[in-house]
Amino acid sequence: MSSCPPTIPLRERLHTPASVVWAILGVSVVASLFLFWLVYVHPPSDATHSHLLFLPALNAVLNGLAAIALVIGFANIRARNVRHHRTAMFAAFVFSTLFLVSYIANHALHGEYRLPIAHIGTLWTSYILLLISHITLSVIALPLILITFFLSLSERFAQHRRLARWTFPIWLYVSVTGVVVFLMQAAIRR
Repeated sequence: MSSCPPTIPLRERLHTPASVVWAILGVSVVASLFLFWLVYVHPPSDATHSHLLFLPALNAVLNGLAAIALVIGFANIRARNVRHHRTAMFAAFVFSTLFLVSYIANHALHGEYRLPIAHIGTLWTSYILLLISHITLSVIALPLILITFFLSLSERFAQHRRLARWTFPIWLYVSVTGVVVFLMQAAIRR
């Protein structure tokens, strides 16, 4: 009786089932459409902004923690410490998942936040360009993260490494810019 989990046969590890990739892409599209509806169409349930006002700050903290875990995971895989890499990447995944739950709650309650500044000038241009890149790459990051995790968990390490080269910088950028967007919004609100 062996305590090691059964491994996936080599032939199966060399080919990623298209059905899994399509399912992940489908879930990602549905999730992105839901978030678009929630942020831009759904009326906020707390229009007075009087409940759970800490959620935007919590989102920034969770994004920051995800970024830190990603950098730790990257450093560990560069040092060939697979066990610590895996732990850090699971932590990044948990922080990003908690961020998503908090983000949904915040937007369900408060709706979209509109900055109280004129839509002209360097500050506005910098903010909107950062926000557009953040939103666009976050939509791309979701399926990349899920597929990269699937490849790792199903022991398809060669494919995992190839995709992680794209997933890591995009995920890190989204996590870091999430914090920067929050800080810009907080500074402008003052």
